[in-house]
Amino acid sequence: MKKFMGQNFLLDSLPAKHLYHNYAEKLPIIDYHCHLSPQEIWEDKRYETITEAWLGGDHYKWRLIRAMGYEEPFVTGDAGDREKFRAFAHALSKSIGNPLYHWAHLELKRYFGYHGVLNEETADQVFDLCNEALADPSMSARNIILRSNVRALCTTDDPVDDLIWHEKLVADDSFPVKVLPAFRPDKSLGIDKAGFASYIQTLGDVCDMKIRTMDDLKSALSKRLDFFANHGCNLSDHGLDYLVCESSAQRSCDEILAAALDGQTITQQEADQYKTDLLVFLAGEYNRRDWVMQIHFGVLRNVSSTAFKKLGPDTGFDCMGCYPGSTALASLLDRLEREGGVPKLIVYPINDMDNTALLTVLQAYQTSLPGRLQLGSAWWFNDTKTGMEKQLKDLANNGVLGNFVGMLTDSRSFLSYTRHEYFRRILCNVVGGWVENGELPWDEAWLGGIISDICFHNANQYFELYV
Repeated sequence: MKKFMGQNFLLDSLPAKHLYHNYAEKLPIIDYHCHLSPQEIWEDKRYETITEAWLGGDHYKWRLIRAMGYEEPFVTGDAGDREKFRAFAHALSKSIGNPLYHWAHLELKRYFGYHGVLNEETADQVFDLCNEALADPSMSARNIILRSNVRALCTTDDPVDDLIWHEKLVADDSFPVKVLPAFRPDKSLGIDKAGFASYIQTLGDVCDMKIRTMDDLKSALSKRLDFFANHGCNLSDHGLDYLVCESSAQRSCDEILAAALDGQTITQQEADQYKTDLLVFLAGEYNRRDWVMQIHFGVLRNVSSTAFKKLGPDTGFDCMGCYPGSTALASLLDRLEREGGVPKLIVYPINDMDNTALLTVLQAYQTSLPGRLQLGSAWWFNDTKTGMEKQLKDLANNGVLGNFVGMLTDSRSFLSYTRHEYFRRILCNVVGGWVENGELPWDEAWLGGIISDICFHNANQYFELYV
């Protein structure tokens, strides 16, 4: 029996242990998609309690606490920090097999030096220990990033953002980590979402122009793309409910946009037509600029209307949708290939049943660069041990695993970088298992090189970070 989360945690064979400890373990981190606040990095944010650091804004943990029957005061409400932490510790003690069980204990080990088990009995002890550690300047936002061996990270930024905090970080020579913006134009695509018209007004104001036509909108977004590029940005991210490529048209996109801006109701087909036109334009711009386009899709958001009304979005009431993906992706890529060129692209399905179908589509459009089109790492409901293993094996079965750009945190927490350790251990265990079973030869230099590429070098080259 192995020691709980010991040195060889998740490593089941000698090749796996060798690959992890000699190649993956010490490599730097490139976090090319996260939701960290550049303002908090600039201000070198400090936390007073582990509750603030762990539970503030983390809907993963909120879902577990609610699942244990705790009312909202113990989740997002006005219960005290110690009481909230006790509730989480109670929930965690029942959540065996959940990745949060592993993530929480990895963070306690790596950042707080706690090697015990967090549960109801130890909650107060851990709470006090962590708070004492957080009081030390070494646990500020910047120092956590540095001690996590992060070389570069990309935040998620709206086109109307002034990027002032990125400017301040670039000008600060005391912080050596690259902090780059990523262009996230979801609100400009959300013609069927509340607040669309007011957002387009804001975009126009930022660009000092009035937006009424598609040409106006594309001109405004192009200006913002230039602005982001001047701040070091070379990648975008899109959070789509579903992949879309609508070709039919009963009225023009100009008419559809004008109707939406005037507060008129548009059909779902018209919304999809508009989204397709704008996506094709943006993808062409990304390709022309040699940017990476990321697409996250398949989440059914805010399914509890009661909770949404009370708490708003991103509070733990989203779920996995059931949307067709491969047909729309094939149609979209075909149109891009004909019209504006296919950019470097990473597609992240939320439903792991889509992995193989999407991979077969992506493989039909691979050109000019190894791994130009990528199946993104397992995320959200799939960044579990099982989900990561499945994504790696699906990618290996139907793609080129050695070209994979690896893990990201997709997190709002500065303490979440142990997710890279979790991924690297799983990756090495999968590859080491193939060696152990005689499915791969044990060639240390060859396999160690592939592991190192997936953990760091591929992303460094793909995103042209050169850190």
